[in-house]
Amino acid sequence: MAHLRFNALNLVQTRKKVEVVSPSDKISDYFGELAFGLEQMEKTLSPEVFEKVKHAIRKRKRIDPDTADAVAAAVRNWAMSKQVSHYTHWFQPLTGATAEKHDAFFDPSKGIERLKGGELVQQEPDASSFPSGGIRSTFEARGYTAWDPSSPMFVYGSTLCIPTIFVSFTSEALDYKAPLLKALDAIDKAATRVCKVFDRNITKVNATLGWEQEYFVIDKALHDARPDLVLAGRTVFGHNPARGQQLDDHYFGSIPPRVYDFMKDFEIHAHRLGIPLRTRHNEVAPSQFEVAPMFDLVNVATDQNQLVKDIMERVSQKHDLKVLFHEKPFAGLNGNGKHNNWSLSTETGINLLQPTSSARDNLMFLTFFVVTIKAVYEYADLLRAGIASDGNDFRLGANEAPPAIISVFIGSTLTKVLDELESNGNLAIEKGDNIYMKLGIDQIPEIILDNTDRNRTSPFAFTGNKFELRAVGSDTNVSNPMMVLNLIVANQLDDFHKKVDKQIEKGEDRRLATVDVLRNYIKTSKSIRFEGDGYSEEWLKEAKKRGLSNVTDTPRALDFFKSDKAIKLFEKYKVLNRKEIEARHEIMLENYIMKVQIESRVIGDLAINHIIPTSISYQNKLIQNANGLNNLGIDAKEILKNIKLISGYINDIGRFVNQMTEERKRINKIQDTRERAIAYCDDVRNKYFEKIRYAVDKLELLVDDEDWPLVKYREMLFLR
Repeated sequence: MAHLRFNALNLVQTRKKVEVVSPSDKISDYFGELAFGLEQMEKTLSPEVFEKVKHAIRKRKRIDPDTADAVAAAVRNWAMSKQVSHYTHWFQPLTGATAEKHDAFFDPSKGIERLKGGELVQQEPDASSFPSGGIRSTFEARGYTAWDPSSPMFVYGSTLCIPTIFVSFTSEALDYKAPLLKALDAIDKAATRVCKVFDRNITKVNATLGWEQEYFVIDKALHDARPDLVLAGRTVFGHNPARGQQLDDHYFGSIPPRVYDFMKDFEIHAHRLGIPLRTRHNEVAPSQFEVAPMFDLVNVATDQNQLVKDIMERVSQKHDLKVLFHEKPFAGLNGNGKHNNWSLSTETGINLLQPTSSARDNLMFLTFFVVTIKAVYEYADLLRAGIASDGNDFRLGANEAPPAIISVFIGSTLTKVLDELESNGNLAIEKGDNIYMKLGIDQIPEIILDNTDRNRTSPFAFTGNKFELRAVGSDTNVSNPMMVLNLIVANQLDDFHKKVDKQIEKGEDRRLATVDVLRNYIKTSKSIRFEGDGYSEEWLKEAKKRGLSNVTDTPRALDFFKSDKAIKLFEKYKVLNRKEIEARHEIMLENYIMKVQIESRVIGDLAINHIIPTSISYQNKLIQNANGLNNLGIDAKEILKNIKLISGYINDIGRFVNQMTEERKRINKIQDTRERAIAYCDDVRNKYFEKIRYAVDKLELLVDDEDWPLVKYREMLFLR
């Protein structure tokens, strides 16, 4: 395999610049030209039809057949004007990727191009081969995709893509999007109800999301010469280079030319699709980068994130590069996260998590702020389950990402505000505006936006006018954690509203009732708040004292998803029923098992078929050299020492791989999926992966560089 490595290295040296031509000097000239959203609909539909569509989107109602026919005709004409010949229902099954089945506009029976309203609204893809967790048997193929009009349709290549949900014949959700939309509906209703306590003119609240996508970029030839990257998305072997990220010189540094051209290229594609990418920069590790858009509605932002990842994959091939979204592609270096900046805003654009100079508005801000903290406190374990994945297990708590303990950081200023509110809550307070002064609420205007530090070790941090869920993995579909977050906050908002109503019914002033409930929330949720170093050993001990969970692996974290408390919550808002929850739990466990199984097989293959033969071959060279030196009467002590070291590592590798293989055989006979997943975690991944890696990485330092079969870290990370 060494020849693949050196062929790849030669290719890197001969790469030519790929010219990137922008459609215009101004992004505004072409932004959104391939997206068919409300702006395009207003231009192409009659005012009456457009108002019906807008109303249906706003109220999350079904679009009637006549309106659907009008939209279908308009979008088909628009798409065909852009040389589009096919359309597809673009959906997000539980594989983690997107899916599509293309159908032509051309109708052979009529001899014309057309798209009927019924075809726009609903399609019937085969559901038998997608993960269903037992909801559907292999012979039960029927499933439905249904149009989500709140997310813009778009042209991708020569295909019109229609964002949809995906459900079974018996109506169970088989995708990430359907439960997310239900959770968003729940928070809209709950938040609007609470807003009306403060302002009766507020009629709708939207959850918004701005994601930050981290990723690595390496040369495609170097990637293809690493079977572990090709098959598992991460390097299972590889000794750290002499220079990694310790100089802190890559972060925010000058973007390498090839990567810069790649960035410009994929940004052009994204902008044409109406994806508001705004930020790009080098991340901490060598060859690591980040891209981030402006915020948007949560369901639109999740669609855009899935689409951007696909664009990046495709465009990178044009530049002979490869994008790595795995949470931990390189050991010893920072991993990839996807920070989710979440907030709530009224339909008129008021951010409910932004303090202002108005005392009344700040009481509303405090309400949503404290309620969110209480929601995370009550359902921290469910939020942990929402970010669980095999890749994220390598990253969480690895001195570059938040720990697996869910906590909330709010900064020193807001901590003082909440402490003041809690401690002064028993004061006898006059009714009227004086309430704000007595409770210290008048101090809030001083925190406008950035009057607090950031804490990168916090999984859930307040950052001025939003909460940042930092613990999401790079390759994760953000629908899942966003579904959980919006649902738990909706539930807590409803609880808040009920409690305030009860106080008012007893004759208490509305503002005093609000403060009383908030004060109770602050007291009961105090243990979830943490301002210190999440990486420290002290925090692990302190979190345990506070009763906070520290579940570091996916199989056990997923237990929270299926807890009675979680099931009750999902069923209360009809986001998921028990059957769907059990199915998803099964799917996530099976996915974990398969990922670990694949990595284990890759480790065994590389170790036995490549590393050991190469090491033995080099060892034989050393033996010949040692014999020759002995014949000449020259001391070969150091060479003999290396021969023994190599022999020891070879024996370790062979023994551990054989033991790991036998463990897999044993575990595969376990019938219970959860038990099997935990066994793969404890008895395969945790027990053998690092042992085998240690021996292989030591051999990398001993075997002649000319013989080593795997592309090395220094080559992947610094040659581009």
